[in-house]
Amino acid sequence: MTPRPQTASLDDPLYYLRNFETVVNWVHQHHGDLLTAEERTSIGALMALDQPVRALLARLVMRSGELFRESRLNYAELGLPVADALDRLIDSGWVDVDPELDIDTLFNALTAPECRAVFAQTLAEAGLPRATSKKIMRAHIVSEAPAPRRFSHWWPIAEDRLVALNHMPLFDRIRLMFFGNLRQSWSDFVLVELGHHAYEQVPFTPDSRAFQSREDVERYLKMHLCRQRLDDGERPDSIWPDVPDTGTGNAWLESRRGRLLLELGRQAERAGNPGLALTAWSDSGHREARLRQLRLLERQKRFDEAWTLATKAMAAPRGDAEVRGLERLMRRLTKKLGHDLPETPRRPKIPEFSLHLPQPRLHSVEWAALEHLGTDDAPVCYVENTLLNGLFGLLCWPALYAPLPGAFFHPFHMAPADLHREDFVERRQNLFGACLATLDSGDYKARIRHAWREKRGITSPFVIWPVLTEDLLDMALHCIPPAHLKLIFLRLLRDLKEHRSGLPDLIRFRPDAGDYEMIEVKGPGDRLQDHQRRWLEFCLDHGIQVAVCYVRWLEAES
Repeated sequence: MTPRPQTASLDDPLYYLRNFETVVNWVHQHHGDLLTAEERTSIGALMALDQPVRALLARLVMRSGELFRESRLNYAELGLPVADALDRLIDSGWVDVDPELDIDTLFNALTAPECRAVFAQTLAEAGLPRATSKKIMRAHIVSEAPAPRRFSHWWPIAEDRLVALNHMPLFDRIRLMFFGNLRQSWSDFVLVELGHHAYEQVPFTPDSRAFQSREDVERYLKMHLCRQRLDDGERPDSIWPDVPDTGTGNAWLESRRGRLLLELGRQAERAGNPGLALTAWSDSGHREARLRQLRLLERQKRFDEAWTLATKAMAAPRGDAEVRGLERLMRRLTKKLGHDLPETPRRPKIPEFSLHLPQPRLHSVEWAALEHLGTDDAPVCYVENTLLNGLFGLLCWPALYAPLPGAFFHPFHMAPADLHREDFVERRQNLFGACLATLDSGDYKARIRHAWREKRGITSPFVIWPVLTEDLLDMALHCIPPAHLKLIFLRLLRDLKEHRSGLPDLIRFRPDAGDYEMIEVKGPGDRLQDHQRRWLEFCLDHGIQVAVCYVRWLEAES
């Protein structure tokens, strides 16, 4: 096993360098077989640089972009003048000085006054005023199609150096192999997360890694580039041929491919290419893709195709949201095709009541309802999605943090990497079963309280520690029957991504009776969302007291 690295103290002025090196060393040790000999040599050269030079390089890697003006690099903590550290980075090949720039890149590197200074003669010859905006200047200069040239040639009298960072593909690859994604930036993680969070300690083995082969890394990078091209406005039909085919053995990469195809289909439809949209959505396993495919078929009046696909989808739906969407779609299709409407379950009528209250100046509608409804004998707490998710997280902590392959591939995960994958629960079925079995045996209270004490402060996707106080925990365990907890937890496990939200805002405890009621609060003009309605109907189907409280302001009625 690779030794567990430690985060740097925020009292250390170079803590960002320590954390940066933690990431680099982890990848070098833990993923070395996925690096080329040249990449390993570059990492060795990086770690051999003097500390001030490494620190400046880390700063440049964490900043946005790859071009930097020396005058804007101010890092007193280096212990060496920035100019000297920069010279050493130039000498060692980590940055290039005075790179060649095209006109667009030049304008991005300069301020508006600097652009006016560089192109003063051109502006005068064109009859443009000195105060011309950067946008107009750029349009005029671009129209003349000037050839790229070095920064010093564009602006010979500049008293500043421009440098370009080299080897960013290597740093992106390191970041990808450590995080398992390119969503997390160096600066977000190294400067903030490492120093401000506590993490569950999970053992690591070689099969814990995000990537088991360099081919997987390359597939990810190809998909990332496709998504960047989409975001930059490139036509979906020109990107489609470059989307990697379905791979083998890496479920989370396939999940990412599904998200890419969902977005490509969206943009293809907007671009007037419904055929590509349908193809992309058909090939995507994303939970939203099939319903989008069906709605587009409906808009194209391909009702028979839509009916056949919808019938197949209803037999194996991708979550409750798709079920509701399919029900609505099939109701519309029955009118078009003359088919009998498939039988749908009868859903309970949701209890509701109204309150007419003075509008508070500084508080929310939920707070106003809480203040009105709460009494000494029946206290009301504003919990929304925190309490029941928190109890679930505490009871099921061993299952959530089980060291399965591909779940935790570095020591600083806030949640399992596969948390929202379709096979998350299936891979841990026995572990979750053992946790939920304690609700039948009566051991659950002791287990939840032990986890609350033992894990307090450790970052969790389910437990919001400032909200889940010991008093709230005790009250909930006293008033909520274990049978209700089991029902709720089982529904959470059916779709952790979708079902973690939509729970009622308030909970009213009745300690003397040993029961409780959950209340969803809606202010003027607000209405129930689908995912909230599904939770309320589930509770009513299983004998759990819920209601919707509609608040109206007295001032608006006078």
